Amino acid sequence: MTATRHPLRLGMAGGGEGAFIGAVHRKAAALDGDWRLVAGAFSTDADRSRRSGAALGLDPARAYASIDALIAGEAALPADERIDALAIVTPNHLHAPMAIAALEAGFHVFCEKPMAISSDEARAIAAAAEASGRRFALAFTYSGYPLVEEARVRVARGDLGAIRLVQVEYLQGWLSLPIDGEGNKQAAWRTDPAQAGPGGCLGDIGTHAFHLAEHVSGLRVEAVAADLATHVAGRRLDDDVGALLRFNNGARGLLKASQVAAGEENGLKLRIHGERGGLEWAQMEPNTLTLRWLDRPAETIRAGGPGLDPRTGALLRTPSGHPEGYIEAFANLYRAFAATIRGEDAWYPGVGDGLRTMAFIDAIVANAASDRKWTTIPSGETE
Repeated sequence: MTATRHPLRLGMAGGGEGAFIGAVHRKAAALDGDWRLVAGAFSTDADRSRRSGAALGLDPARAYASIDALIAGEAALPADERIDALAIVTPNHLHAPMAIAALEAGFHVFCEKPMAISSDEARAIAAAAEASGRRFALAFTYSGYPLVEEARVRVARGDLGAIRLVQVEYLQGWLSLPIDGEGNKQAAWRTDPAQAGPGGCLGDIGTHAFHLAEHVSGLRVEAVAADLATHVAGRRLDDDVGALLRFNNGARGLLKASQVAAGEENGLKLRIHGERGGLEWAQMEPNTLTLRWLDRPAETIRAGGPGLDPRTGALLRTPSGHPEGYIEAFANLYRAFAATIRGEDAWYPGVGDGLRTMAFIDAIVANAASDRKWTTIPSGETE
């Protein structure tokens, strides 16, 4: 007789009224039935947190006034009632204190990226995760797309030959005007060094581009030559990033991220070229992977279509021609996170990915502020 598989219990820090990404996390976590939201501290405003909990249908006693109250309240419940994991969907400066407190209390953590606002904070999270034996996941959502996995598999098995070129760009236009000084809360915290950390566009979307480039290529960036720009007058952090990349196998790369590319929506694109061929994937057309070859016509690979690796097929939910997108990619990470908590084998972005991206931020900021041509990204603890 098959045992009943109950959803894991999820708590949430942040993501209340007026927030954007919290609702995305909730939808993604719920999609496969692996998670059930049961508690939250949805705002630093206690009334707003209670209203958010009520709107989500939670027990009023589990819509907490603060993260401290959530952790204490949940820890006091019986093991079969308390949360299994905490999703942290707050501005960056709250990631480390919340994650460390949750891990030390025995809860797994699924955290928004970047991991923290400094490498020191990121290392403190890593130490807390190791000491507690709990899982720590990061929302590098684009790694959850099925055809990103297909691209990764094809590179890893050598289809393209030795990799020579990696180009990644992430273009948005929503910060082209000074809306961060005009009451837009989502813009305001992302351009505030105290809340976002040392990188604006760099930390918000540049880290996504960097993570995607390393994840799919299977390579590690050893050094960067960078330019950071702030185009909007009075803005305190960068809104435009460019970098040359040197990879550990000798490959060369380009990274471009901007939030002032007026008219752009969410233009994340990746191109990788080896000695025998290349591939291209774009987030706004995520169900298509294009392969180009030296010696034969180009191929268009479609989600759900023929020729996919079984690992790609495991990430799909609908037949060919039925589009899947951002929520489904996010859900793949939550599904993998649940699987590992249950003792199964699955991959999701975790501590190592977080340390790598924090080291990337440090190297870009240092290089852009200096007259050095190249700045090395340390290995070792970031691997």
